Amino acid sequence: MTALLEVEGLTKRFPGVLANDAVSFAVERGQIHALLGENGAGKSTLVKMIYGSMRPDAGVMRLEGRPHAPADPGAARRAGVGLVFQHFSLFDALTVAENVALGLPPEEAGADLAERIRKVSAAYGLPLDPERRVGELSVGARQRVEIVRCLLQRPRLLIMDEPTSVLTPQEVGQLFRTLRQLRDEGVSILYISHKLDEIRELCEAATILRHGRVTGRCDPRRESARSLAEMMIGQELAATRPLSAAPGEVRLTVRGLSLPADRPFGTALRDISFDLRAGEILGVAGVAGNGQDEFVEALSGERRAQHEAIRLDGAPIGAFGPDRRRRLGLCVAPEERLGHAAVPDMSLTENAILTARRRARLASRGGVLRLGAAARFARAVVERFDVRTAGVEHAARSLSGGNLQKFVVGREIMQNPAVLVVAQPTWGVDAGAAAAIRQALRDMAEAGAAVLAVSQDLDELMEISTRFAVMAGGRLSAPRPMAELSVEEIGRMMGGTGGEVAHAEA
Repeated sequence: MTALLEVEGLTKRFPGVLANDAVSFAVERGQIHALLGENGAGKSTLVKMIYGSMRPDAGVMRLEGRPHAPADPGAARRAGVGLVFQHFSLFDALTVAENVALGLPPEEAGADLAERIRKVSAAYGLPLDPERRVGELSVGARQRVEIVRCLLQRPRLLIMDEPTSVLTPQEVGQLFRTLRQLRDEGVSILYISHKLDEIRELCEAATILRHGRVTGRCDPRRESARSLAEMMIGQELAATRPLSAAPGEVRLTVRGLSLPADRPFGTALRDISFDLRAGEILGVAGVAGNGQDEFVEALSGERRAQHEAIRLDGAPIGAFGPDRRRRLGLCVAPEERLGHAAVPDMSLTENAILTARRRARLASRGGVLRLGAAARFARAVVERFDVRTAGVEHAARSLSGGNLQKFVVGREIMQNPAVLVVAQPTWGVDAGAAAAIRQALRDMAEAGAAVLAVSQDLDELMEISTRFAVMAGGRLSAPRPMAELSVEEIGRMMGGTGGEVAHAEA
């Protein structure tokens, strides 16, 4: 094989940060090449330079032996580079064809576009109806829209950023078949993921970044997930400790929780019932768009429910808002980090105050803020959860996605709640940080808290959960012991083809 993409000495600096330090690597023609690294290792910056949304300070790139220095993403696409983002850039109110047209040059979005979408989607096992409205599609189908949009531009290099984070096991299998088909046709794929078992299954080569530098190269098929993780973090991965204590008293009770959809393409919650006990972790899985967001909002108090429908330690709290629920001991870390869990332009200290001012005593009884205490609390979160930041006085938006995730989850854990509801606890977080967060959730449960984790990462839920349920169509299945379930059965339940989804008392 010969190199399709060559990167030599690529360097990018930001104020106070050397994001990429003389990075060099090559992706061969017809190769699926993994780019691995911790959060803040420089992967996103590197991809942005390849895709033309950022310019390097030094170094050169070559595509098929010719200089590659795209001035913008449009130039990169014309050169043959496609990028499927982790977070989709689609408009719910538009059809599949209309969304695809928005990503194509005007001359390629002609009257035959719908037919071309049908042909390309059929050829690569990515079935799509060009006339369907995107808001009606599953998450897996939305990803197919993004991929087909890229394929219509006939890329020679396809960059995939965390492509399986929201897919069922069956959808992951289909995606891998598509990527292997593209590889066999000579397309090169640069694959970014924190799911190391997937890297081992799919990729033929890997480049490891740490602190902005290339620190290793390997054939991931010859490595274990643990050895790959240890290459990424540069040290031995800490062993995890399973839960040992038996579940205790009921901390959270939900009975007959129903709420109408409150947004276009939203999902109504339908007769949800379960108990959550001290010392247990209840994992809730499901394909995105089946009511998980509405479920977390109902538990947090962002959406009010029937007062008796939700009880915390026996007391009804369904009509209370987030602040009162938090004071009583129910803390929530929502999925959307920037804008929901944290205010982008506020410092980490100020973001700590927003949710921890009462439980961490960051304000006096009269409401006067204790800024020194808030800064110490924020620094304690940064230290315990290894948040990479120049300081707690810096804005939340200055952190990488994974580091902000560590701060948000750590902020809630360190308030010692009776019940913690956490959505996507390790989404976009590297292997070392993910292991630390999962262990922190186990430690909370061991100490007597009750944890409810909503996640689309089945490996994560299977590792940490003591019981498991699936959200589908706004209903929650009866929670079952994790040990009773297989990956195949869970996948069928998530896809709505197996496992009864109904209200249940646990």
